[in-house]
Amino acid sequence: MKALPLFILATTLAWSAASGQSYPAKPVVIVVPFPAGGPTDTIARIMAERMGRSLGQSVIVENTTGAGGSIGVGRVVRSSPDGHLVSIGHIGTHVLNGAIYPLQYDLLKDLEPVAMIATNPQVIVTPTALPPRDLRELIAWTTAGGVKVSIGTGGAGTPSHISAMYFREFTGNQAQVIHYRGGAPANTDLIAGHINIFFDQAVTALPNAKGGRVRAYAVTAKSRLEAAPDIPTVDEAGLSGYYMAVWHGLWLARATPRSIIARLNASTVETLADAGVRKRLGDLGQEIPPVEQQTPEALAAHHRAEIEKWWPLVRAADIKAE
Repeated sequence: MKALPLFILATTLAWSAASGQSYPAKPVVIVVPFPAGGPTDTIARIMAERMGRSLGQSVIVENTTGAGGSIGVGRVVRSSPDGHLVSIGHIGTHVLNGAIYPLQYDLLKDLEPVAMIATNPQVIVTPTALPPRDLRELIAWTTAGGVKVSIGTGGAGTPSHISAMYFREFTGNQAQVIHYRGGAPANTDLIAGHINIFFDQAVTALPNAKGGRVRAYAVTAKSRLEAAPDIPTVDEAGLSGYYMAVWHGLWLARATPRSIIARLNASTVETLADAGVRKRLGDLGQEIPPVEQQTPEALAAHHRAEIEKWWPLVRAADIKAE
């Protein structure tokens, strides 16, 4: 009577191993849940180029936008668990959205973690024409009577939205918060002067600051970025204790065979070890985690810890999807 279950187990393990060896059987698609040109899209395209060489198949980036990134993540959740559709996301899509949107999936149970890619603080930026020259002046300007201040976000519940709300709480200003469908359109309006402030990820803030398109006031971390040592920390600039890090990871659909997860993880680790990739990510203010933190298990632990940290804060602030 025990032979049948053992046979099934042996067959399942054999199929899993074989599937890992034959993976990928077709091009791999990384689903970016935001518009092209934003921070997540930029990181995905840097990763995809090198991962394709490692996997021996093309790795394509596709943008599936809407609802703060939850539509793109849901696309992967509902996909076949064969490793050919990959979810890339960050603290917003894979943590904050769970406390803000009535998701049709469970962020922990319905996704298989693959690897942490990188982490970076945000950068407080404004149009270059804005009068304040440093963060203390910016804070004073936002709280001055008679001044209409607007803060752009990448969408309701995104890291930039949480940052905007905390900025209002920290400084006591009454700035209007304006939501966009991702960081790219928010940046476009910021550069054009249609909004006053944006809490951008370093991946796009640094190139824009170096190119003279925006003014960078501070990074939301305890230490300065190696790629931009001239930008002070929030502690140095006058907003002590105001920290927010945006980290990126990769996930697959639930029930994806362990062998496929291991194959994709190995490709990710190899990609992150590539000197060219490290330089490109480093130039964008991205900090690549140590190898021991690039495992599926490490991402799973970090993912759970972030949910336990941020969900109570989001709910206490009564932040809702719009």
